[in-house]
Amino acid sequence: MDVAAPKISKRSGISLVWIIPLVTLLVGGWLIVKTLSEQGPEVTISFLTADGIEAGTTRIKYKNVVIGVVEAMQFSDDFSHVLLTSRLNQGTESFLRRNTRFWVVRPQFGLRGISGLETLVSGAYIEIEPGQGAPQLHFIGLEKPPVVLSESIGKKIMLVANRLGSVDTGSPVYYKGLLAGEVLGYDLANDHQSVYIHTFVRDPYDQLIRGNTRFWNVSGMDITLNADGLRVRTESLQSLAFGGIAFETPATLEQVGDDVENLIYTLYDDYSSIQNYAYTRKINYVAYFDSSVRGLSMGAPVEFQGIRIGTVLDFKLEYDSVNASFKIPVLLEIEPERIVERDSGVGIASDDTINTLIERGLRARLQTASLLTGQLFVEMVMQPDSPIQLVAGLGTVPEMPTIGAAGIDSITQSLESFVSRLETVNIEEIGRELLGTLEGTNTLFNSSAIHGSLEDLEASMQSFRSILARLDNNNLDGTILAARDVLEKLRETLDLMNNVLQPNSPAQYNIIQMTSELEEAARSIRTLVETLERNPQSLLLGK
Repeated sequence: MDVAAPKISKRSGISLVWIIPLVTLLVGGWLIVKTLSEQGPEVTISFLTADGIEAGTTRIKYKNVVIGVVEAMQFSDDFSHVLLTSRLNQGTESFLRRNTRFWVVRPQFGLRGISGLETLVSGAYIEIEPGQGAPQLHFIGLEKPPVVLSESIGKKIMLVANRLGSVDTGSPVYYKGLLAGEVLGYDLANDHQSVYIHTFVRDPYDQLIRGNTRFWNVSGMDITLNADGLRVRTESLQSLAFGGIAFETPATLEQVGDDVENLIYTLYDDYSSIQNYAYTRKINYVAYFDSSVRGLSMGAPVEFQGIRIGTVLDFKLEYDSVNASFKIPVLLEIEPERIVERDSGVGIASDDTINTLIERGLRARLQTASLLTGQLFVEMVMQPDSPIQLVAGLGTVPEMPTIGAAGIDSITQSLESFVSRLETVNIEEIGRELLGTLEGTNTLFNSSAIHGSLEDLEASMQSFRSILARLDNNNLDGTILAARDVLEKLRETLDLMNNVLQPNSPAQYNIIQMTSELEEAARSIRTLVETLERNPQSLLLGK
């Protein structure tokens, strides 16, 4: 039996066996595309150190929302920085601009407070602050958190100062004691002689800043000792601890602009320095002193009638070989605008005015500012009678005539002169003479003759009282006789005292004076008696 040959035919199309791998390939490709499409941008952040940062763990946050994670860390080519490769979530591409800032949030303890305590449990994380500008994927992270975020409303103000002092990043800025802003940072100026200080003033205080706004340093404590006593002033405990700046805008009738973005303001050392820098015209004079300037310092005030009109700039010691003497030239800076003319109300503007005052008696002298510290200042006084004595004559700097020191200095000089004269006196010889005089006086007044004279004088006074009593009884004859007895006894007393006293002694001189007075009293009594003899009724009726 014949078996029919099988009939073989070819099937067209793809085999069903390949469907499964194909489907798998398509699903895998779709997942890859989906994953890549949903993946966020990759950025590189550079830090000086990776303290507290771990790859695969450290998160990136914005407003406490996790938007990324650090995937890898590596060193830079020169090993000076650490490069963090981070992956951000999808939709954060708009955050990555030229001015975007990154910084690490760690626990921080300091005078300004405590921050980042939550990282003690969760670990350090990286904070992002979106910025403006062109898109960018490589950034340099901040080593410290920024003081002011870019979303804060206010104005950035540039200040220039001679020295930084106690001002630091984060130092407060005050307006009338209210916290108005912070210091953002500082850097050295191009002239290497001053410091630029970047500050930020928040809204609404930034609206108070004008072209004539004045800034001054309120760091530390201001201690003033004057006639009113001891004054201690500080802006706040915060400024006392880590510095501070204050500002004010004085009222004025002039038109002052409010566009301050490109202005650079001067930071004064303190509030009193503002007035000192307000006067722009300066005139230099040199004053020569021959007395000690111990206690005088550069920057000491030059005052007239208790008002500051200048400053001491410099002084030194000069030797005159011709006269073998020393002089101390003191360079004075006079601010003529502090002296206001009565008619115009503005400061004097010409050197001729000061020269006229010198011709009329304007002089300079050293004066003691404080007995406690011994500080000196230069006082300008009007002494029309003092001659103009110039030391240098015609020089490059005009000379201010001087006179002797006043106050405690003049008293000291007088005491020194008195002591020098007192040293030339023979104290021992004077003491011996004084002792001899006292011994002679003691012998004289303790002698029996003096006691007898005093007894006779007392008897004379009793006789005189009896005269007056008799006069009251109109017994004139008895009165005259009693008066004559008084005179006789007085004369005997004087004779006796003259015999007792030794010649050429101080006691004799004093006794002679007393005798003269007694004789004068006797003459008066004699005149009284004679008047009563002629006119006895005068006791009742008067002359």
